[in-house]
Amino acid sequence: MAKDETTREPESLAGKILIAMPGMEDKRFARSLVFLCAHSAEGAMGIILNQPAPSASSFEDLLVQLDIIPEDERIGLPPLARAMTVQNGGPVETTRGFVLHSSDYHVDNVTWPIDDHISLTTTLEVLKAIAEGRGPKSAIMTLGYAGWGAGQLESEIQWNGWLHCPADPTLVFDRDLDAKYDRALKTLGIDIGLLSREAGHG
Repeated sequence: MAKDETTREPESLAGKILIAMPGMEDKRFARSLVFLCAHSAEGAMGIILNQPAPSASSFEDLLVQLDIIPEDERIGLPPLARAMTVQNGGPVETTRGFVLHSSDYHVDNVTWPIDDHISLTTTLEVLKAIAEGRGPKSAIMTLGYAGWGAGQLESEIQWNGWLHCPADPTLVFDRDLDAKYDRALKTLGIDIGLLSREAGHG
């Protein structure tokens, strides 16, 4: 079957950050930043960067619950493990863990390099490595991910649901979740006050 000449592969935004516009109708993504791990004509997949997980479990609690460390070894965890929190990565597969991390850590056939600086690993091995101090220099742990079907993300962008900006690792791995949204807008030189007023026009 001949390919429709009007069908074009969308410009891939993989490795970039989506910024939700103030008028975002889907409340699950209000003021959210999403790091896009994959984007093609088949759809897109990403990790929300600035939402805490709805559960109260800390990263240390998670390590204990998964039997990666015994309770009495919490105090000996390396700085990265103590600093990490469990975040909400999106509304899909919310019980599955995803670790977005710096590219200095890699496990063959398991780690997914997204660009030169950021990779994704979804196995317990990366959690064990972080707990033992042999993991990546920077990482965030999320439960769930964000997903879009074919053409869905393009439509949302067309209807002014999202902006996008380069994925600076210092922004991706920033621990101050509340400040990330404004930081991302500033990379585009956008005043959030002006943006909010414009979003009110139909």
